[in-house]
Amino acid sequence: MKIINPKILSCSRNCKLQRLLLSPKPLLQNGKVNIRTQARRPAFFLNEYRIFGKKDSERMTAKKLFLGVLFLMCQVVLAQQDSIALKEVLVSDYQLKHFSDAQSVQKLNDTIIGRNQSSLTSLLNYNSVVYFKENGLGMVSSPSFRGTTAQQTAVIWNGININSQLNGQTDFNTITTRDFSEISVKSGGGSIIYGSSAIGGSIHLNNDLSFKKRFENEIRLNYGSFNTFGGNYKLAAADAKTSVNLSISRNSSDNDYEYLNTTNLRNENGQFYNTSVNLAFGYKLNKANVLKLYSQVFESERHFSGTLVSPSRSKYQDLNTRNLLEWTASNQTLISTAKVAFLSEKYKYFGDFDSDHFETSKAETVIAKYDLNWKISPTINLNGIVDYTKTKGIGSNIGDETRNVASAVLLFKHQLLQQLEYDFSIRKEFTNAYQSPVLFGFGTKFTASKHYNIKLNVSRNFRIPTFNDLYWQGAGNPDLKPESSYQGEIGQEVTFGNFTISATAYYMKIENLLRWMPNGNIWVPENVGKVNSYGAEGFLNFHKKIGAHFIEFHSTYAYTISENELLKKQLAYVPYHKFNAELVYSFRKLTFNYQYLFNGQIFTLADESDVLKAYQVSNAGIDCDFGSKNNYKIGFQALNIWNENYQSMPQRPLPGRNYMINLTLKF
Repeated sequence: MKIINPKILSCSRNCKLQRLLLSPKPLLQNGKVNIRTQARRPAFFLNEYRIFGKKDSERMTAKKLFLGVLFLMCQVVLAQQDSIALKEVLVSDYQLKHFSDAQSVQKLNDTIIGRNQSSLTSLLNYNSVVYFKENGLGMVSSPSFRGTTAQQTAVIWNGININSQLNGQTDFNTITTRDFSEISVKSGGGSIIYGSSAIGGSIHLNNDLSFKKRFENEIRLNYGSFNTFGGNYKLAAADAKTSVNLSISRNSSDNDYEYLNTTNLRNENGQFYNTSVNLAFGYKLNKANVLKLYSQVFESERHFSGTLVSPSRSKYQDLNTRNLLEWTASNQTLISTAKVAFLSEKYKYFGDFDSDHFETSKAETVIAKYDLNWKISPTINLNGIVDYTKTKGIGSNIGDETRNVASAVLLFKHQLLQQLEYDFSIRKEFTNAYQSPVLFGFGTKFTASKHYNIKLNVSRNFRIPTFNDLYWQGAGNPDLKPESSYQGEIGQEVTFGNFTISATAYYMKIENLLRWMPNGNIWVPENVGKVNSYGAEGFLNFHKKIGAHFIEFHSTYAYTISENELLKKQLAYVPYHKFNAELVYSFRKLTFNYQYLFNGQIFTLADESDVLKAYQVSNAGIDCDFGSKNNYKIGFQALNIWNENYQSMPQRPLPGRNYMINLTLKF
């Protein structure tokens, strides 16, 4: 049996390496692995690659050949061993599922996603500890997670970091939540696994694939105030070998709501639309090998509304595409995953929507990633990851620039005792674009009983300078250092009856904070500050079924201190308090839900001289299912039912009371 085709090797000399690989002595004997042969070959590779010559160039060629052959050997060995069947549902983010036990992870399933508005901003505002500032409904939306900035919150799409390479953040109003099967909120640092920006926390958008036989269609339509329309179609089809999830979404609005407590003032020039297509496809080659393809396209146009005192005529168009091809091979002890991704982002900004003149930038990113998880024993896991990222940025203000980054990650997890597990991890990046720090992390979880556990985690995380920071014409600074943070947290979780309560306290120190600062008549990016952030987060969940009655209640609370070390003052746009809660009551085919959000006051200037007052917003909704098999549902929602006049950005009011009706069909 030939293990590797000789055409794979491009060696110009007849060497021992080829003869060994094509040796008639197989890695498999009688259906079992020849352990002695398998164990002997890696040592041979390490000792024998020097046979190609002594010159540096020849050594480099041999090293690359060795790495390529080792990669292929891992895949081939995994593909041909007898293996156990893969789990029915394949997750798209393995590290989130298996290496986050020592941190707080909040999972929002499709039921919660369906009860909320379609934007990621709305979902997380009412169901997580993340605070958002919005330039009006549907406009630019920026998160603050544990007192950090939008650039310090990472968004992870099926295991890939999709924060913009241009400005370093994700606009949460450009993510349609109904395109995903699960959305998770991970508090605390995650830069070791997910790279830049995962300092305050990370948001995970996942499309998990199931190989259980099914064919399901769902159409959801909604229409409401301000001529707001939303449509979503979902297809989920699968058999034992193939799985397909398809989602198509369209949202639009005139967005011309009245400003409360004003005379004849409206949100002018605020209209928007967006369209997204999301595909997840999986195919089982055999019991051990699965190919997966994830693809997403998002296109939108927004007219940026003005403020109470300043009108606007600007318009913004953006197009984002994401494609990920993944091959997973597994057996009893190894899971090998190879990924290739291509991401693109492009925007056009029009100062006047009637003008043909615009500013534009785009970035294209190619990612190659290899992940090998080795289950050394039932209690020990070792996970190695190597990846390479190449990004090309072109724009009106950044010129034509390219950045190459390679990284290596090692994760170790050990179930030391039945009640005690721990993990540690390390990451190092290699690039000439910036000086990369060594990142590390350690976490432990102690399960005292089935009702109580305690978690501890410490880590170092970072954020790299963006293309705008480094290359903006006339202002960019190529000597910028990455932001670096040290943080620690301790959390406890108690479960009794139908209640689950958890609380986490944390401390974070951020160094080399990147800020754009005035320098004469221009603004330039600099490493200017240090920030100390500390606080606590709490979560409560309750559910109870009594006959045909079902009650569910969940809430989150965050207390946050985030201070500039020099000024000893709270950072702008970081509330001390944020609280939200939702009550759901169901009786047979009728469901009622009530949402409540409280945001404490925020400062809008670094010297705390200007304040936006605290606000409280409530939503209520009712659904009735008229179908015999829960397949025909009509719902009504009242948003901001108490008509609260509130702002999350100065002079940019958000809507008063408004309404929405929705229809859901399943077939």
